[in-house]
Amino acid sequence: MPSEQARVHPVVQMLIDFTAGAAGGVACVVSGQPFDTIKVKMQTFPAMYRGFFDCSVKTYQQEGMYGLYQGTTPALLANIAENAVLFACYGFCQQLVRQLFGLGNIVELSDLHSAIAGSFSSVFSSMVLCPTELVKCRMQALHEMKVTGQTALSQRSSTWTVIKAIFQSEGPLGFFQGLTSTWLREVPGYFFFFGGYEVSRSFFLKAGQSKEELGALPVTVSGGIGGAAFWLAVYPIDSVKSRIQVLSMAGRQDGFLLSFLHILRTEGKYCVMALYCGLTPTVIRALPSNGALFLAYEMTQKKLTSLAERTT
Repeated sequence: MPSEQARVHPVVQMLIDFTAGAAGGVACVVSGQPFDTIKVKMQTFPAMYRGFFDCSVKTYQQEGMYGLYQGTTPALLANIAENAVLFACYGFCQQLVRQLFGLGNIVELSDLHSAIAGSFSSVFSSMVLCPTELVKCRMQALHEMKVTGQTALSQRSSTWTVIKAIFQSEGPLGFFQGLTSTWLREVPGYFFFFGGYEVSRSFFLKAGQSKEELGALPVTVSGGIGGAAFWLAVYPIDSVKSRIQVLSMAGRQDGFLLSFLHILRTEGKYCVMALYCGLTPTVIRALPSNGALFLAYEMTQKKLTSLAERTT
């Protein structure tokens, strides 16, 4: 993050980070939504598909392009909300980590310190991510839930229809199905996300150069590496979360631990494959979408910070 932040009021800087994070969230969804749809389908119904290509082709044949982009509206809301809160809190958590480790300035933070700050900030972003991601995941797997007779909703139900169904059948707390699983994924995941991003940016640095001077390509590549590191580290946890959030349409699901043990018990020697089903499209998606996320974030933040400095 720019060293010039010290010249901007902390509240203004938080608003800048919030806006830049929202811009990053939009870029992330626009560049990778079909891959995310395939991921959720394969995670929730691993026995239905032979792999990434098979799931993609069948989805297109059965549902058309609409099926690949099913859940885009809640995905946009989820990513905008998550990344806006994540990056707004990231700056605050960097200051917190700086104080905990007795450092004089935020620019003294190491890549490890930044990874810890990212992990802290995910605790807050999970609270806004869980409800929106619940709606997204349910919309993405509507076809499979309909085929298996586990929902009465139409395969082309709107975002509002799904939200209304959750509220009517489960009440306000129903939107937080899978919150524990979300925390279990986000907290360690964002350690690797921000850690991978910062370590990768450090790799691109030349002698005497600061991270803020890096061009678009190093930032994009570093963002992609951070995203891939996130998913490789926590993918099985995300698989359990997806099942809880989707299958809870047919009735309340057990918590993370019991759901995880149920997968191990019922899927036997194939349980590891089930937990990693959909990893290929996820990693493929992570590279461009998270590269776009960080590029949009860094560019927006630099522009807004520059404008803020000129007005103070």
